[in-house]
Amino acid sequence: MPNPQNYAEPDLSPEAVLARATKARGDVFPEWKRVAHAIPGTYHLINETGSYLHQYHGQAGGTDKLSAQMRELIAIPALCAKGDMRHTPNHIRRCYRLGMTDQVIFEGATAYAAVAGWASTILQVSLAIGEANSPDYPFGAMPEGGAPKELTPFPELNMGRTRKATHSDSLADTPDWRYAATIDPELTKRASAFIDHCLLNQGAGNELLGPGPRELIVIAALCTRGEAELAAEHIRRAYDYGMTKKNVLEAICCVIPMTGMITAQIGLRAMQKADAAVR
Repeated sequence: MPNPQNYAEPDLSPEAVLARATKARGDVFPEWKRVAHAIPGTYHLINETGSYLHQYHGQAGGTDKLSAQMRELIAIPALCAKGDMRHTPNHIRRCYRLGMTDQVIFEGATAYAAVAGWASTILQVSLAIGEANSPDYPFGAMPEGGAPKELTPFPELNMGRTRKATHSDSLADTPDWRYAATIDPELTKRASAFIDHCLLNQGAGNELLGPGPRELIVIAALCTRGEAELAAEHIRRAYDYGMTKKNVLEAICCVIPMTGMITAQIGLRAMQKADAAVR
C-alpha cells in the first residue's frame, strides 16, 4: 500500500511493537503481549493512539493541551466505572510518580460520581489506591518514599475557578428536579446537595480542582453514557469557566480506551450542539 506522506513504515514485528509500547508506558501487561504476538498491527495502533491520548513518554505536551495529570483524573474513575481493578492501580502509581496526592485523585472521582455514582467511582478509587500501595501489586513503579504527601502543581489547578455568568447551577433549579420536588422534596434536597458539592455549583472554595476541570470530567462521563444533550449543557458551562474546545475534546477522548471511539463521536455531537446554542 503506498504511503502518500512518505513516512517510514513502522516495524510491525511483535518484538518491535512491544519494544515501542514498553518505551512509551514503562511496562506492558502480560495480556497485551499475547495481543501483540497475535495481531501486532492492531496493538501498534492501540499503543500509538493510547500514548497520544494519555501523553505517555515521547508524546510532547503543550500549553494548549491537557496535562498528563488531568488526563489521569478522567481515566482513573472511568476505569473504575468499568470495574477494572487490574489496570487502575497502575494508573494510580503513575499519578504518584507525577506528584499527585490521594486528595486530588479523590476529587476527580467525586466529579465523575455525579454521573456514574459513588459506588462505582469514589469507592472503587479507594480500593484501587489501596491496591496501588500494596507491595503485592506487581505493575508500575511506586515513587521513592511512597505516595506523595504534597501535591506537585499542574496547570489545571489554576484553571476554571471563575465564571463569566452568575446564574444558579443548582441541580434543584433544573426542570427535571423541580418536577421531582413536587413529588419528593426531600429527595430533591439531598440529591442536589450531593451534585452541587461534586461539581462546585455554588462556586470554588478551597478545593484543589475548580469547577472548570470538574466539568471536563463530567462531560467525558456523560459521553460514555451517550448523553449528548446533557453533555452539551455542561460543555457550555465549561466554556463559561474558560475551558477551551480543545480542552473539552481532549477530556472526552481520554475515555476512548475504556469506552470506544463512539464516545468521541457522541462528544463531538455534544460540542456541536453547544456551539449551536450560542449562535
